[in-house]
Amino acid sequence: MGLAFGAGALAAAQARINGQLAIEVSDGLLAAVVSFGTGLVLVVLVTLSLRGPREALRRGLPAALRRGQLRWWHLVGGALGATFVAGQGLVVPLLGVALFTVLAVTGNTFASMATDRLGIGPGGRRPVTARRVVAAAGTVVAVALAVSGRASAGDLVVWAVVLALLAGAGTGVQPALNGQVAARTGEPLVATVVNFVVGTVVLALALAVEHLAGHGWTPPPAPWEEPVLWLGGPLGVAFILTAAIVVRSLGVLLLSLLSTSGQLTGALVADVVAPTPGTLLTWQLVAGVALTMGAVALAAARRRT
Repeated sequence: MGLAFGAGALAAAQARINGQLAIEVSDGLLAAVVSFGTGLVLVVLVTLSLRGPREALRRGLPAALRRGQLRWWHLVGGALGATFVAGQGLVVPLLGVALFTVLAVTGNTFASMATDRLGIGPGGRRPVTARRVVAAAGTVVAVALAVSGRASAGDLVVWAVVLALLAGAGTGVQPALNGQVAARTGEPLVATVVNFVVGTVVLALALAVEHLAGHGWTPPPAPWEEPVLWLGGPLGVAFILTAAIVVRSLGVLLLSLLSTSGQLTGALVADVVAPTPGTLLTWQLVAGVALTMGAVALAAARRRT
């Protein structure tokens, strides 16, 4: 549970970094490509340097696919992660880290419940208890409260809200798919490699389409000039690897709720310490964060016997 919370805090830091990178390059998709691309380079280098993960990637993954233990759709978790990272670059500059995170909670929570109920994750089917349903409903109320301040001020970008919801829904399914790859190959690093390969390809194709449509951008600063802006990928590697490890024991919904709690804590800190131009820190947003964390605590609480 502590690892899941910590992974969420890393995701909040990643969102702030990718949001700033998007501002620097004037393009959220390019920021996402840089983030995923650096993460891909890092995880491939680590995997190839270790014999166990290297052999699992070269032999274990193809064997699992041939035997039918893994289906092709188990490998698309990276595409869902790519949507989330692209959402960071596109939405955070407009709405801030905390509001983006709170919005993503709604899509994440309900997608996670559906994923657990259908048994898509490596832990099989998990019951969706009344406590978790109440907690999920609480996150919806929290989202409504968090956006109400901007709505009343006429400063709510509707398409950014929708994108954040869809990005959150994708991250509700992503750990289950990556967890399947980790379980069938015996190596979480293999799941992480697959995730970053697929996500990078999807984002690169989207960026190419955007470029053909005539959208321009500014080249990102060199890593030695602005090293912090290149940390989004490594933070994403840490998040994906941790999620792939703990999803089997926690289940998708509990993992998502705990990591969301970490995200909310880190996001609120980021908006206070280093706000983006679109950040609007209202009492409604702070109350929404607090309510969401209360819902997380309710869902994560163990039933007394």
